[in-house]
Amino acid sequence: MGILQEPSRYPVKGLAVHLLRDIERYIRNKDTTAARFGRDVVRDPRFVFDLRNGREPRPSTEARVRQFLELGR
Repeated sequence: MGILQEPSRYPVKGLAVHLLRDIERYIRNKDTTAARFGRDVVRDPRFVFDLRNGREPRPSTEARVRQFLELGR
């Protein structure tokens, strides 16, 4: 018998799961909203909501988000 894992809250696949986890941590720590984060970073207020629903960002978009997160703005 294997250990059953609880399903993820969001149907994210691939490497986007790591990006979403980092974004969610940033949003929580900075006390901001998902829409504000998306608007400020990629000019798309739906960005985080779409990631939560399985969107795979383009490599250039992911690089922009990672750079923003690393600078810790």
